[in-house]
Amino acid sequence: MWRSCQRLFYARPPQAPRLCLTPPVGGPSLSLPGTARTYTPPTERKRFYQNVSISQGEGGFEINLDHRKLKTPQAKLFTVPSEALAIAVATEWDSQQDTIKFYTMHLTTLCNTALDNPSQRNKDQIIRAAVKFLETDTVCYRVEEPAGLVELQNNEWDPMIEWAEKRYNVEIGSSTSIMGPNIPARTKDTFTSHLASYNMWALQGIEYVITQLKSLILSMGLIDRHIPVEEAVLLSRLEEEYQIQQWGNVEWAHDYDLYELRARTAAGTLFAHLCSESSTVKHKLLQD
Repeated sequence: MWRSCQRLFYARPPQAPRLCLTPPVGGPSLSLPGTARTYTPPTERKRFYQNVSISQGEGGFEINLDHRKLKTPQAKLFTVPSEALAIAVATEWDSQQDTIKFYTMHLTTLCNTALDNPSQRNKDQIIRAAVKFLETDTVCYRVEEPAGLVELQNNEWDPMIEWAEKRYNVEIGSSTSIMGPNIPARTKDTFTSHLASYNMWALQGIEYVITQLKSLILSMGLIDRHIPVEEAVLLSRLEEEYQIQQWGNVEWAHDYDLYELRARTAAGTLFAHLCSESSTVKHKLLQD
């Protein structure tokens, strides 16, 4: 399955003639229409700190920029539940050069959203929003033509549906109808119960991944480590990659979208895992 998807990507034809397009200056918005309202960070600013470190406080792990504590947009103390996540966020800040490019700091943005909860949603509301994606899941909607795309969808997406049905003991199916597949209530209940096993922070990351891929099935494949990020992204863009193979690639836009989607999807997946696992990093003790 993955090999044919890779062949589709690497078989891209030469780029299409240059179009009159202007690359985005500030990066893509992180607002997710129709779901949770997340922060859209400022574009850029001059780096104002030299050193980045983490420390443990009463509420969790904190990020220090020189001697100042990092704060959220609502001026709350930036505190995360695990040391591993704190290290990952600190790495984002430390990797910035002379200019801080906030639109590249997806983990920081996810933490701000989890801490401030700008949409004021509770756990049940987040789960309902995530499960609702099953009704419009990317891998469940099929075309009837052209034959090449039909075959590609069957070869690449059917195994993912079969995996999810076996993994969660549910029925999903697919459809060529504009109404989409008829997802049984039991299937929705099963995914609702499964998502409820995650904590609030991890759920923020999972829902973020779902909104990037437009697929609960692909997202759970990622979270369960069934497929890697690169495969999940290509599967979510299957029709677009097919069209690129047929008609060519807009000079910078398609590749920019692809790599940006990979970055956001990887960040959301990492965020979910780091919020689900042990809260501290095991340090090796050196003994004489």
